[in-house]
Amino acid sequence: MSSSPLQNLGQAIRQHGLVRFLEHYVREYPDAHLKGLVVDHLGPRREMDVNGRRVINFGSDSFLGLDQDPRVQTAIAQAVVRWGAHNGASRAFASVRSNEEAEEKLATWLGTEAALIYPSVSLANLGALPGLVSKRDLLVLDEHAHNSMQEGAKIAQANGARVAMFSHADPADLERVLTDAGEYRIAVVALDGVYSMTGALPPLVQLNEVCLRRNAVLYVDDAHATAVLGHKGRGTVLDALGNYDNTLVVGSLSKGFSCFGAFIGCTKDFKFLLKLRSSTFIFGGPVPPPYLDAVCVVCDILNSDEYEQIHARLEGNVRQLAEGAAKLGLVVLGGQTPILSVLVGDEEATLNAGLFLFERGFYVQSVTFPAVPYHAGVLRIQVNANHTGAAIDGLLAALAELQRRVVLPTAPTKDPRQAA
Repeated sequence: MSSSPLQNLGQAIRQHGLVRFLEHYVREYPDAHLKGLVVDHLGPRREMDVNGRRVINFGSDSFLGLDQDPRVQTAIAQAVVRWGAHNGASRAFASVRSNEEAEEKLATWLGTEAALIYPSVSLANLGALPGLVSKRDLLVLDEHAHNSMQEGAKIAQANGARVAMFSHADPADLERVLTDAGEYRIAVVALDGVYSMTGALPPLVQLNEVCLRRNAVLYVDDAHATAVLGHKGRGTVLDALGNYDNTLVVGSLSKGFSCFGAFIGCTKDFKFLLKLRSSTFIFGGPVPPPYLDAVCVVCDILNSDEYEQIHARLEGNVRQLAEGAAKLGLVVLGGQTPILSVLVGDEEATLNAGLFLFERGFYVQSVTFPAVPYHAGVLRIQVNANHTGAAIDGLLAALAELQRRVVLPTAPTKDPRQAA
């Protein structure tokens, strides 16, 4: 019996090299893969019931723990009564009042003239980047830019814009790329404010200086810094540059905010232009209204004195984990943000290391190629404000036990004569 077209399509997809690579690991290491988990219970201190086991979740990007805040939960519940579960139309036609209020509060908190809410950061990047550039323009991406920006660049390129890459976080190479590009009407330079796999920060001041010299606008996906870094949690841009004069900034509402969606901070004029040019805004569904009321509550928390207390707990937890991992001699990427990655290396070893920690009661994300370079797998640990000190000590003890069982890369020992 001949195969159906649908079966032929499945076979064709399986011929893709990356699909074959990933299916191999799913098949060979089904227990260690730990993807597609089904969670049956979440507790207030990041307890998680999954696969019949209770573990502490170090894979949550709800960094401030506001998903467990009664005020946020109450706002969502009350807004369901007020608005229902969904307002049932693209925002190109109508927005509930809470959408306007949330955008006003976001702009006031962020320090921009305006803000435009999207259903997610990925949809913001997929809609905004192709809308910002066209046939006479240039879009330049950091080579480690988030996948959603890279996908947005493909759409922009298909629409006629020129696309180029510059070496990761390298202002000199950005200058070279913009110089070699020749004439263009305007350039947009897209990068992350915090790189999600390492927690590293780019040199925004130097990159912006290049942009100003070369008629380029800086587009910063600050999703992993939103509500976490900078004064009042405003992210990396304002603290680094002092203004948004040459910057469009993308923020997340589903990480530090613990709500739903994303936003672009911009001028009122750009808000209008993005509404006209972003396909994902025009043709996509909106953020459900209950979450918009919760966004307003979170903005009030971020603008209050209480934020400093919440952030101090988060910083203390990050410091405890970073210093503990350093004492173990592990190679730790990050430490300036709540994302810390412990280098393992080989893909098989990375998956098995994640399973080892899981079996000892701690869930971290085993990240392998293609999210990181080949044979540069990491254990990606996300620290939250509502983790306990005991949980962090327990994770460090489990990492120490892991070290005794397998060979992990070690950080070079500093020469005491060169120590600061």
